[in-house]
Amino acid sequence: MPKRILQGTVVSDAMDKTIVVLVERRVMHPVYKKFITQSKKYMAHDETNAHKEGETVRIQESRPISKRKRWVVLLEGAEAAQAAGD
Repeated sequence: MPKRILQGTVVSDAMDKTIVVLVERRVMHPVYKKFITQSKKYMAHDETNAHKEGETVRIQESRPISKRKRWVVLLEGAEAAQAAGD
């Protein structure tokens, strides 16, 4: 089964190698048929502490890293190239 990938905004980067990502999604209300926004926070592993509050990141499902961390930050373009060069 493929791993889920979500996109959200970093709301906290106070921890070491961990960020909190707020993921919002729009769903239709079953009775009123209006779209409402639901949000959920995920703790994600950020190995290099590269992401700061306010950034938009993509996270991917992974094995359990700690009690509440089951997601890792996906490295995008320039970040992936920099990590490969180190």
